[in-house]
Amino acid sequence: MNSSNRLLWNVRALLTKAFIQRAVHAPTTGEARIALLLKEKFPQATSLKVVDISGGCGAMYEIHIESEEFKGKRTIQQHQLVNQALKEEIKSMHGLRIFTSIPQLQQTN
Repeated sequence: MNSSNRLLWNVRALLTKAFIQRAVHAPTTGEARIALLLKEKFPQATSLKVVDISGGCGAMYEIHIESEEFKGKRTIQQHQLVNQALKEEIKSMHGLRIFTSIPQLQQTN
């Protein structure tokens, strides 16, 4: 195995390990707190995922939320609603990634 293939293999192994660890971990206190706030603010949310992407220190989060409350609103307006819901928590963060969407109707055959 040449050095570039070995490097690629090592990177894949590390990413796989990180993904598996992340997939099976219990939510951090910060993740749970933010998820609770968002569930209260967006009771129609059909999907919600909060991930501490700062390595567990709570400095940066990634949020994925799907809710009917976003219907008819532009993306910037959807993000503003999330920011407003987390106004106090954001003060102690270094960064926040927000991904919003509206539930899609499921088609039946």
